[in-house]
Amino acid sequence: MAGWITSLWWKLKGWKVTGTFRNDIPKMVLAVGPHTSAWDIVVGIAARYIIPIKHAYFLGKKELFDGAFGWFFRAIGGTPVDRSSSHGLVKQVADKFNEHAVFRIAMSPEGTRKKVDKLRTGFYYIAKEANVPIQLVGFDFTKREVIMGPLIYPSADEANDFKQILTFFAGVEGKHKEMGMQHMLH
Repeated sequence: MAGWITSLWWKLKGWKVTGTFRNDIPKMVLAVGPHTSAWDIVVGIAARYIIPIKHAYFLGKKELFDGAFGWFFRAIGGTPVDRSSSHGLVKQVADKFNEHAVFRIAMSPEGTRKKVDKLRTGFYYIAKEANVPIQLVGFDFTKREVIMGPLIYPSADEANDFKQILTFFAGVEGKHKEMGMQHMLH
């Protein structure tokens, strides 16, 4: 049902996908940005059905999954993490990669919908710990495109890796352009 509804929304709004998603890579972090609006979630869920991307999840605090709507968050691709655990978030998510043959986790490099002056690093260290690539995915609201960018394999040159990530996202305009990542390249 969700697939049909989001596909209809996608067509009515005129969204498209540019680039190619690598279905042959079973495990990856999908770094999705810029994250400037709650509408990013709608675009992401729709894109997951349109492309399609199987076994793609997003993180949510475990309390969301304990309540009456836990079934809903799981149904749309949520996977719980315990932020109070003695095992750090990076380790918890890296362990999820080890528990599944196919596992893809979507994360926002900013970690919030607010304007930030530097990226959060969790998505990068999760990929590094799990030994998986990072698929850069841009949500460009001006062009109405989901842009499948390059794959980044975390390396020993972290500064260069982040420069590549920022260079990609600087060219993508989120719903609220002023909260994008363009200013971080200067």
